[in-house]
Amino acid sequence: MSGHSKWATTKHKKAALDAKRGKLFAKLIKNVEVAARTGGGDPDANPTLYDAIYKAKKNSVPNDNIERARKRGAGEEAGGADWQNITYEGYAPGGVAVLVECLTDNRNRAASEVRVALTRNGGSLADPGSVSYLFNRKGVVIVPKQGTSEDDVMMAVLDAGAEEVNEHDEDNFEVVSEAGDLVAVRTALQEQGIDYESAESKFLPSVTVQLDEDSARKVFRLLDALEDSDDVQEVYANFDVPDEVLAAIDA
Repeated sequence: MSGHSKWATTKHKKAALDAKRGKLFAKLIKNVEVAARTGGGDPDANPTLYDAIYKAKKNSVPNDNIERARKRGAGEEAGGADWQNITYEGYAPGGVAVLVECLTDNRNRAASEVRVALTRNGGSLADPGSVSYLFNRKGVVIVPKQGTSEDDVMMAVLDAGAEEVNEHDEDNFEVVSEAGDLVAVRTALQEQGIDYESAESKFLPSVTVQLDEDSARKVFRLLDALEDSDDVQEVYANFDVPDEVLAAIDA
């Protein structure tokens, strides 16, 4: 998993660039709107909305934008699109399995963009069910290392249903739980006064494919192409990249 986490970290550093930042804002706002539509507009009664708003604020999305999205989703304000969740499955170079979660108001456009991104970058679209069995839906909370230790985090979340605390990247820990225990784990951290970056339900791979430098470059290129689509919300892939290969790519 570490390779994918490190790729995601590099990606988020790039997200500070204005073009990427605009895309990130749009995705986070979309998440707020859909969460409010699905579970109601009260964050205290809708944990998914609470977490969507929290993540948007952590990524510096303006409060006005967040509140308008919440109101659109809850039907308190006119507007808002008919967003649909669609998951596509595919293969990347090196035999890597890819899950692509889309949130779109145009299924045909989303399908076309995902297919083009895959085929132009050495991948292919797969039949439903052909790679999804390689992933499990988990609760993932990202906790900054600054100001806390792995032991502190572990002690805080152990009784709340956390399965493991990992090093997500050089700046953060990753707390993994069953998806159903996500709110309990997040609440346990809050009660202990431990800050966290995000709490989300995500797909984590059950098995990973180790990549060499050539394959890693191809996979990164494909993932970037998928991420560039406005309809794509999340991309999951079951690869791992050794540190020395990542260092060579960064260089």
